[in-house]
Amino acid sequence: MKTYNFLAFDIGATSGRSIIGTLKEGKLVLNELTRFPNNIVKIQGKFYWDIYALFGALKDALKEVADKKITIDAIGIDTWGVDFVYLGEDGSLLGLPRCYRDPYTNNAPEEYFKLLSRQEVYDLTGIQIMNFNSLFQLYAAKKENSSALKAATDILFMPDALSYLLTNKKVCEYTIASTAQLINPHSKKIENKLLEVIGIDPSIIQPIIMPGEKIGNITEDIKKECGLSDIPVVSVAGHDTGSAVAAVPAQNENFAYLSSGTWSLMGIELKEPVITKESYDLNFTNEGGVDGTIRFLKNITGMWLLEQCRKEWEAKGTKYSYPEIVVLSDSVDGFKSLIDPDDASFANPESMIQAITTYCKKTEQKAPETHAEFIRCIFDSLALKYRFVLECLQKIAPFKIERLHVIGGGSQNKLLNQMTANSIGLPVIAGPSEATAIGNIMLQAQAVGAVGSLKEMRAVINQSVTPEIFEPQNKQLWDEAYNQFFRIMSS
Repeated sequence: MKTYNFLAFDIGATSGRSIIGTLKEGKLVLNELTRFPNNIVKIQGKFYWDIYALFGALKDALKEVADKKITIDAIGIDTWGVDFVYLGEDGSLLGLPRCYRDPYTNNAPEEYFKLLSRQEVYDLTGIQIMNFNSLFQLYAAKKENSSALKAATDILFMPDALSYLLTNKKVCEYTIASTAQLINPHSKKIENKLLEVIGIDPSIIQPIIMPGEKIGNITEDIKKECGLSDIPVVSVAGHDTGSAVAAVPAQNENFAYLSSGTWSLMGIELKEPVITKESYDLNFTNEGGVDGTIRFLKNITGMWLLEQCRKEWEAKGTKYSYPEIVVLSDSVDGFKSLIDPDDASFANPESMIQAITTYCKKTEQKAPETHAEFIRCIFDSLALKYRFVLECLQKIAPFKIERLHVIGGGSQNKLLNQMTANSIGLPVIAGPSEATAIGNIMLQAQAVGAVGSLKEMRAVINQSVTPEIFEPQNKQLWDEAYNQFFRIMSS
């Protein structure tokens, strides 16, 4: 049986890495090759991504491959969603891509809805309304009279832009495009009306291609510079969550997933989008998945709360490792104070500690005082919010949800996994933590014919990873806590 080596580039909003995935005899083994920063660049009050530095990091990894004489069967790239680069008529990049954290989209949705209503935008796309969605970025760029937009003949979303720099081939991959609020989830094509109302020609976006299709080989220049021969670049699920969900080691469809990190994304996998009054009111989203699936999900503020508290503590001289954080959380009693993690006051406060304190006082609770109490408040609240969202999902799901798969870096937090199982009253299956890279690699394997369907990919993943199972405990205690949480969240 042939041994395959795949090169995955997994790039998040703060850092990226390259990983070699070796597929042999039905099992996958991962080895990290390089790691590199992804920095936001502020220029004249505007925020950008340094795509040229990312391109340099990709080439550095390719040189490492050549130095180690590793034979690579394919390359795949996944990134965060919504951001894009403009291309000129000659194929040149028209400057750096704007960062979704740039405030130029503040109030953009409300202004756009004067052209098309909020309800109509949701009905056309099934995507939750967030001010940084690509649709609103394009509206904001048009409003500020962007010279890059005026000169552009194409826009490429971030993973497609990096693939373009490697291959000189322009594509628009389905899962990354689905984050833009431009795709009709039924037709899986650009909804032209959304762009035409702001005076943008829809042809600026390439025709949609699906995950698992070949984009092209690396260019002659890249081969010469990096010391390599032909290697195909594949359109994986370009949106990192799309790749991560493809790596859920599920054995049937009766599951929900939680991709756990700075953001927590909880959802189910469906064959058709759900665009109803209920999904609109709950602000659920229908993003593109693998093998024609829909990722019906909701964004939940995740470890952002804890990360911001840690920054404040570190600035005052106290630094905690994650194992220390878990010990601290377990050292105090639970449910003394609870917050809604998605309250607007936690979006980007000057002080997260003060924001949590203020929220607790506002809801007539005793505010946390020690570091351990703040951590426990966050973990309790996340576990209870997961239950709330899961119950909303169950109302809409066409099947009974029997388990929750937790994937991504947060799957390594054993205490929160157990608390989540207790809260939802269902088994939590934790892992793989490297879900995004695994999904990226398995889609490369599909593209070269090493595996077939999503079911076959998951069979390989099941043979390659050993998730940890957390069974629910203390049902009455957690039911009482949930009732308390629901009252606070509704107040």
